[in-house]
Amino acid sequence: MSSTMSPPRREAAVLEVVPQDPRYSTRWHRHDYPSPLARWNFHPEYELHLITSTSGRYIVGDSVGRFAPGQLVLVGPEVPHDWISDFDAGTVAAGRDVVLQFHDRWIRACQGLLPELRSLDPLLAASVRGIEFLGDTAVEGARLLTDVGTADGAGRVAKVFELLHLLADAPAAECRSLSAPWNPSTRDARAQEVVGGALDYIFANLLGEVRLSVAARTAGMSDSAFSRYFKTASGQTFSDMVRRLRLAHACTLLDTTELSVASVAQASGYRNLSNFNRQFREEYGCTPLAYRRSAAG
Repeated sequence: MSSTMSPPRREAAVLEVVPQDPRYSTRWHRHDYPSPLARWNFHPEYELHLITSTSGRYIVGDSVGRFAPGQLVLVGPEVPHDWISDFDAGTVAAGRDVVLQFHDRWIRACQGLLPELRSLDPLLAASVRGIEFLGDTAVEGARLLTDVGTADGAGRVAKVFELLHLLADAPAAECRSLSAPWNPSTRDARAQEVVGGALDYIFANLLGEVRLSVAARTAGMSDSAFSRYFKTASGQTFSDMVRRLRLAHACTLLDTTELSVASVAQASGYRNLSNFNRQFREEYGCTPLAYRRSAAG
């Protein structure tokens, strides 16, 4: 991977309308990246999301981090999310995303007829923070999620419930919350427009100079109004978003290249090495060198 490649172009954040196939009570699909479906979006459905190839950075609620093949995440209703692969423009990752979506109305109606399904309530409640599954749960969950796409009839419903049961029973060591509980008003269409445009600007300039004033001017807003809108919709400040995306990029370089820490800092948009080291330690609890040693095993 080139350490200086430009991040891919982002799409504006929108409310995703999840189409309903009358043959199925849940929606399963697989899509490429880039794709019109791969963008910063939110919807009233729960979403179980599997990454099958590439690495990069995710945004789930107010959390920014790194992903790799095999990442399995459950995202709750209305929680904005996006997975951005790190590769050169013009590249396509075929079938990168495997997704299962289902509405809260559906699962509650099922619980009304099948009270045993109330055991899923803690899982559903925790999804407002986004849940990443790890270890054997992630491996088995990925297998079952993939199998849903080839199942039909009652067998498909059985696979969905087998999958949800697996996730609900995951050991504490094999699941982690990604973000704070999500409560910003994602239904504010103007706020979503502002954040979508800001993410376009951030990703186009992530490795260089990023200024709030430029993002605000692009949105046709004052700096203070833009800051409020961005914080309301994304759950974090503009500067925090830039910092976390840059540090996630730095982690990728530490994992996949032999660049010196100084070069990693430079290639991640930092002009001051001590500032990079300080921010890295505050975010990850260790120095960049310690992170590299830990990642190397």
